[in-house]
Amino acid sequence: MLDYRVITQEKLPLFLSALRQSFLLAAPVEEEGEVYFRLLEDPSQVYLGPRPSRVPPKIFFFPPTEPLLRYRREGEKWEVFSAEQDPRPLILFGLRPCDLQSLKALDAVFLASPPDPYYAARRENTLLLGISCPEVGPGCFCVTYGYSPTTSEGADLHFTLLGKFYLVEVLTPRGKKLVQDYASFFAGETAGALEAKQSKEASLLAKFVAPPQLTGVKEKLPSLYHDPYWEELAWRCLGCGICTFLCPTCHCFDIFDRGEEEGERLRCWDTCLFKEFTLHTSGHNPRASLSARLRNRFYHKLLYHYERYGVEGCVGCGRCVVFCPVNIDIREVMVEVRRRGSSGF
Repeated sequence: MLDYRVITQEKLPLFLSALRQSFLLAAPVEEEGEVYFRLLEDPSQVYLGPRPSRVPPKIFFFPPTEPLLRYRREGEKWEVFSAEQDPRPLILFGLRPCDLQSLKALDAVFLASPPDPYYAARRENTLLLGISCPEVGPGCFCVTYGYSPTTSEGADLHFTLLGKFYLVEVLTPRGKKLVQDYASFFAGETAGALEAKQSKEASLLAKFVAPPQLTGVKEKLPSLYHDPYWEELAWRCLGCGICTFLCPTCHCFDIFDRGEEEGERLRCWDTCLFKEFTLHTSGHNPRASLSARLRNRFYHKLLYHYERYGVEGCVGCGRCVVFCPVNIDIREVMVEVRRRGSSGF
């Protein structure tokens, strides 16, 4: 049985300040007109407005660049040292439902056997405090994937603003312990709070205008592999990779060593849209054309990830829609696939 609490808007910054005494605390903040997740110094800086963060919070589990190990040569002997991680527990506050959903896609990759030890350690050491979206963003289509701007799945605690207070859903044992440890900031459920959340959800769902339908997309994609549509789309694409770097579920990476006699082995984000991503040492490139790489991206988002892991590779956050410099829209791609494709392949 789910447990519920409430916390007033006035007490929320005090609660966050108290958390900083025992945890690293990260939350969305506004910087130069954009929203980013940052380690929090001042709880009053937390951004709780309608826009999602530009860069997804996956950076706290799968950093853009991270050391895997250090090495040093002493004569003929090589010494290898494990990379150190911050042992302090982390709380991520302000995760939108789409970002909570995206962790299922990343978990499927990095926690599959054998699990990635770097990702696994960070996930284990992090508590997730989700928050319902106050509005529907211009690129959002979470409803396509069966959840809503108020979905709490994946969080330890989930906050929904209802007038002057937040309804807090206690969803996991770790969330329950956090509420118990900071009980002075919370009160019991306010009468009508659950109904108010349901009403808010209904109001937000009504604001989605013709979201794309997922039905038929997976079935029809195989028939379009050689379709000229991908060439047409590639004429617009710059191959800049921003859609992958801002995607909360993309997880491609490269590994390289920096330093010869002494240095470190680093893992950094990579993207399937770069020509070098599939370039072989022989010089052969199975995806030499931008159209082939762009096609692969959409097939991975809409088909391959689900086929391999049983988890959707897109969560409908809309970052790729909003920030693409040439306005390539995955929602339009889904509509076109359903229009052009045929089933039965």
